[in-house]
Amino acid sequence: MPEQRLPEPDLNYLQKVLLEMLAIPSPTGFTDTIVRYVAERLEELGIPFELTRRGTIRATLKGRKSSPDRAVSAHLDTIGASVRTLQDNGRLGLAPVGCWSSRFAEGSRVSVFTDTGVIRGSVLPLMASGHAFNTAIDQLPVSWEHVELRLDAYCATRADCESLGIGIGDFVAFDPLPEFTESGHISARHLDDKAGVAALLASLKAIVESGIQPQIDCHPLFTITEETGSGAAAALPWDVSEFVGIDIAPVAPGQHSSEHAVSVAMQDSAGPYDYHLSRHLLQLAREHNLPARRDLFRYYFSDAHSAITAGHDIRTALLAFGCDATHGYERTHIDSLAALSRLLSAYLLSPPVFASDSQPAGSSLERFSHQLEHDAQMESETRVPAVDSLVGNKS
Repeated sequence: MPEQRLPEPDLNYLQKVLLEMLAIPSPTGFTDTIVRYVAERLEELGIPFELTRRGTIRATLKGRKSSPDRAVSAHLDTIGASVRTLQDNGRLGLAPVGCWSSRFAEGSRVSVFTDTGVIRGSVLPLMASGHAFNTAIDQLPVSWEHVELRLDAYCATRADCESLGIGIGDFVAFDPLPEFTESGHISARHLDDKAGVAALLASLKAIVESGIQPQIDCHPLFTITEETGSGAAAALPWDVSEFVGIDIAPVAPGQHSSEHAVSVAMQDSAGPYDYHLSRHLLQLAREHNLPARRDLFRYYFSDAHSAITAGHDIRTALLAFGCDATHGYERTHIDSLAALSRLLSAYLLSPPVFASDSQPAGSSLERFSHQLEHDAQMESETRVPAVDSLVGNKS
């Protein structure tokens, strides 16, 4: 059993901010409004932050010690599309923003953001009428070359498109269609990663309201280009030694994730995550009796990968909520989001994996880690007092 109880996340708050974020279109490159929304939530919690030029949010939850720092990151951007062509028939060809299949775009209601306004429309296969094409519809390939956007405006020619102010590169946002059921299931587009953001905000709210001060400085990050790969590449100006990404865990045949648990990803397309940090998270889940799964994601990158690629010498791990039909019409359960939020709180209030990570090991083998002796080395690291004794202690 853990030495202390974790502050409990406000699940009503989690669901409220999730629903509000889902209502804000934020395909990669069109994220100013969602950035403002999350920044306002941090202001309400009294958590200081700064914005990069393009809008990545870098916040600070002050700890008892300033080094080594840790960071946790969730992304605000979602998949979407942009206008690729203005077609002679008055419809629009699309290019995906982020990596996703056109199969999930067909039939969607969307908003096209022009330089002067918003136009509604629907994404349809090139053969869209069963009464006209019959079974020929079923022979269409699945690709972005075989869908088009029908505008809800008089638009029968390319010139009509131009007269409406539509231009190449205009952003197209797909309606989220959220539904929160009494069973606890949450269905919507763009749970990736707005559900992760909501879980992080709920964790931060719980910690702030508990009066417990983290043992080391923590930096919640909210990135805006994860779906296109750069994510957290330029988001770490501090002496961060530990970085935990927060994202989506695919629930599918061949995977071990669940809509009722939090997943600790051991590996993704970029390779294995840090041995020690991942096992630290798993141990915290065991100590606090949280439902947790280990999983491996084969077709997947995260903010943690972008931070490593940018050259940061950091330990990385990934926590994820279980979700069915990722990058489609997604579904998770409040159980998974609650477990993720609680494990985030446990991590933010835990000691560093290695206090010695405040400095690189340099030439000292004594300070370097032992994978085969992980548990023994962790026990030998200096621990600060239990959480209960830190309540109200801001010195």
